Amino acid sequence: MDKLRKRAETLFRAGVAAADPARGVRAALPEVLTDPPGAGGRWQIVALGKAALAMTQAAREALPEAAILVVTNPENMPASAPDGIRVIAGDHPVPAEGSLAAGRAIIETLEALTPADRLLALISGGGSALAVAPVGGVTLADKAEVARALLGSGADIVQMNLVRQHLSRLKGGGWCAHTAAPVTALILSDVPGDDLRVIASGPTVGRIGSVDEAADLCRYFDIWTKLPAAVQARLSGAEAVRPTAPAQNVLIGGNALSVAAMLRAGAQEGPFALAGRVDNLAPRIAALLAEMASGEVLVFGGETTVALRGKGRGGRNQELALRVACAAEAAGISGDWVFLSGGTDGRDGPTDAAGGVVGPDSLERMRLAGLSPEAALAENDSYPALMAADALLMTGGTGTNVADLAVLIRG
Repeated sequence: MDKLRKRAETLFRAGVAAADPARGVRAALPEVLTDPPGAGGRWQIVALGKAALAMTQAAREALPEAAILVVTNPENMPASAPDGIRVIAGDHPVPAEGSLAAGRAIIETLEALTPADRLLALISGGGSALAVAPVGGVTLADKAEVARALLGSGADIVQMNLVRQHLSRLKGGGWCAHTAAPVTALILSDVPGDDLRVIASGPTVGRIGSVDEAADLCRYFDIWTKLPAAVQARLSGAEAVRPTAPAQNVLIGGNALSVAAMLRAGAQEGPFALAGRVDNLAPRIAALLAEMASGEVLVFGGETTVALRGKGRGGRNQELALRVACAAEAAGISGDWVFLSGGTDGRDGPTDAAGGVVGPDSLERMRLAGLSPEAALAENDSYPALMAADALLMTGGTGTNVADLAVLIRG
């Protein structure tokens, strides 16, 4: 399995490398620079997301005099902020005080700009939680409660961000409502399909759907009664009209480009995407494994969801890997194989692992360590189970984020 695992990790790294945010920013900047600030104006860069620092460094090469505000996750924070750059650590996946401070800083920065200034927004995944500015009547604690309910409901990222947008002054085009300056956004996609309204909840784009659709979604996932009263009131009210100036939004990278890089590295594309709940997807992957020829290598991209029932530690990629190992055992699949599933940002859920890498001996190792894979899944506790089997994918923060990648190899 060691040889197969090395191959899988090499392919995963090739996918992550293809999502280099700096490369995408450099390619897009020449067009941005054709509209310079007016008389007395200046460039303002505001970068939000897990790839914010890498995107900012590339933009600063072309705009060395720009004022810069960066909001990113704690794992990507530099030891000290580069000269001339203000860096704020938000909170992820549940917003907290850091996220609230980041939201305030963004609004203050945007509102200080004039029509002569130019705003370059650098947007990447994770921004929905990293910076928050609740609408009137909704508190930070309310926002955190909504985030926890959505994360545990099985809702996908489109559905979660639809709800978030109606509770925020910044999301769903909110940045444009807070500034008089023309806005250009360079956007690194972490969502399947690359819908710009979904990435970081579309701060320079617009809303995914109506307030009524957001409320109906909460009822569908049976979380309506768990929502704070202020949130229920907001989602039961009239549609809030938000006049915004149009922004120029430019997609500079996404999950499909990373999958393409893995294909160039010698793999074949899997017949379906990483999508839906992991407990439904894992048996499909195991069934595919049973049909694969020796030496066949398949890669996948996308993003799954997990329904939280327990209070364990893990993430969607770790749980998918553990469920695939269990499904392969249940199907009686013999021979050597490996399955890797990882987040391109290097962090899967609230853990320090990017995901999991499992093979035919992974479950045996867990059981020899006194852990039950089945009990771990019942408690959403995949991290310690995978750790016991030396099956965690550890990469550290990658500085990018284009959703998830997976590799399936038949020995």
